Amino acid sequence: MSNLFSQVAEHAAYVLGFVVIIAAAFIIAAAFEMYAKKKAGDTDRILTTRKIVVIGIFSAIAFILMFFEFPVPFAPAFYKIGFSDLPALVGAFAFGPVAGVMIELVKILLNLIFDGTNTAFVGELANFLVGCSYILPGSIMYLFKKSKKTALISCITGTLAMTLFGCVFNAFYLLPAYAFLYGGIPVSALVEYGTAINPAITNVFTFVVLAVAPLNLVKGIMVSVVTLLVYKPLSPIIKFGQVSVKKKNSAVAEN
Repeated sequence: MSNLFSQVAEHAAYVLGFVVIIAAAFIIAAAFEMYAKKKAGDTDRILTTRKIVVIGIFSAIAFILMFFEFPVPFAPAFYKIGFSDLPALVGAFAFGPVAGVMIELVKILLNLIFDGTNTAFVGELANFLVGCSYILPGSIMYLFKKSKKTALISCITGTLAMTLFGCVFNAFYLLPAYAFLYGGIPVSALVEYGTAINPAITNVFTFVVLAVAPLNLVKGIMVSVVTLLVYKPLSPIIKFGQVSVKKKNSAVAEN
């Protein structure tokens, strides 16, 4: 923990930027969620005690899932995929985009507390942003119309958004940032890792198109398929207390 605090102090300017980005993600999620609640005449708070408890549980599950990520044959070994975004998407479908962003954030904080950072927080920022680029578009769509069809369209939209964002983010920020961290090596040195796997990868553009894009597509499809399979059976369990409270409040209002 003391090592983490020293890293935060050492990279204070970067951490401050990270905090601003996190705040922006929460503002976007909360704005859409409040608008949807107002439109539906829902007066419940965005975050209730029960929601916070479930978010904590889902965050812990997401954190554990981070240890089971694996490389893919078409991308360099430092790119891995897994199911750590699954609890965030399920939570976002159940409770709204704010819950999804919170799960993504707490997952990263837990990882920092127990594992620290070897990338001056660059890797953690990438994980958070790419995760949010996946769960926010889909969960916002699902927020306004909850149906099987919308859930499917939401997952497809989230996957495409993550793929597009991942390519742009890697090309213009992540690869240059990693190159700087690893002793100021040229970005072309990182591209060469891709070339060793696929000779068609010769520059940053082909790197993101032939390695990063397929990686995010596969990840999005995997997480989406599992979410669509487990969400309906889990939904009554996740929302049980919430539904009971709503029914109780309705009964009181009627009396």
